[in-house]
Parts: sequence; structure tokens; C-alpha cells
Amino acid sequence: MTTTTGPDGDPLAALRATTVVAVLRAPTAEAGIRATAALIAGGVTGIEITYSTPDAAAVIREVRAQHGDGVYLGAGTLLAPAQAAEATDAGAQFLVSPGTDPKLAAAMLDTGSVVLSGALTPSEVMATLACGVHVVKLFPASLGGTAYLKALRAPFPDVSFVPTGGVDADNLRDWLAAGAVAVGAGGDLCPAAAMAAGDWDTITAIARRYTAAAQRAREQQG
Repeated sequence: MTTTTGPDGDPLAALRATTVVAVLRAPTAEAGIRATAALIAGGVTGIEITYSTPDAAAVIREVRAQHGDGVYLGAGTLLAPAQAAEATDAGAQFLVSPGTDPKLAAAMLDTGSVVLSGALTPSEVMATLACGVHVVKLFPASLGGTAYLKALRAPFPDVSFVPTGGVDADNLRDWLAAGAVAVGAGGDLCPAAAMAAGDWDTITAIARRYTAAAQRAREQQG
């Protein structure tokens, strides 16, 4: 699958437009598929199926079959190089690892997908950039908050950051204002309890709050 680009060839165009990426850690494959549908119903179309979800590649394949171009679909928590090709073959458009490993980053980049690798400290950011990835996943972002992202952007003004961990509908605007190109949201957006109970309406309702918050934030950015 080829990377989605904008009219100017920007490989991050779809990520920027999506704004919110749901980091989905489902207890079962079926829950992952149902939760994705609930999120999309609430307007959150950026979905990261983590490899901590059982049968993650099968979930990605089914989500792609059900929703087609209506979802910007990725695979996350990649820890092994072989997972990169597997996820892309299943329909993932972007790939995410919690940290940065040169061999894993190379395998992810070889797929042609948009690649996000995790980093926290300035040294880790530099190591991530040396691998040539498209985006630094700031993780866990809750440790430093928006002030930390602003501080990182002083020496790294041209780096695309996606904070994950500690993002919610109330502070989403602050993360974007601090310079994030998009945000990743996990348990607050798609609670484990709701998935376990099959409470898809609650997930859709939360997704709508995130969607509204993202729209307001983008409008304020001009």
C-alpha cells in the first residue's frame, strides 16, 4: 500500500487532517473491529491497531475491508521487523513503534508507509531522526506535558511530533498549540472497560467529544 499524500506530496497530509489517532488495545479481535466502527461513527477516523491486540493483522485486514478509505489505518506497538511488512500487507498506512530501534525502523520504512518511532529525551529524538523516520512519537507524553513538548521544539523546530499518553479531549487543543502535528489517545478515548462490556455507544460518544475538540482547535489555529 502506498503512502497517502496531499497535493504538495506531503506524506503526513493524512495524519495532519486526521488530527486524532485512536491507539486501540482491544482485548479480542472482535472487540477491535467493533471498537473501530464505534470510533469512526463518532468521527475519529485515525485508528492505530496495536499488536497487543490479538490477531492484530487480521483485525487490520477486516477493518480495511469494512471501512475502505473511510479510515486512516495504522499498526502500533511494533516490536519486530517482520511485523512491519505483515501489517502493511494487511492494509496499514502508518506504522508505530513505542521506541526506536534502527533495524525495526529500517523495516518499517522499507514498506513505504508513514513511520512513527517513539522517543522522549533529546538524545532519543536525535537517534530517531538518524533513522530517517517521518514522525517522532513523544511517549509517554504525560511525563512532561505540553511544556515539555514546547521545550523540545526549541532545538527541534522542524520535527513532527505526535504526543501519546496523557492526551484527552480537554487538553487536545493545548498539545496542538504546543506544536504537535496530531495526537494519539488510548484508554481515555477507547476505555478498556467499555470494550470489555461491549459498550460501543459510550466509545462513540467519547469519540464525538474528541472530534469536536479537534475541530475547534484547528479552527483556532486558522
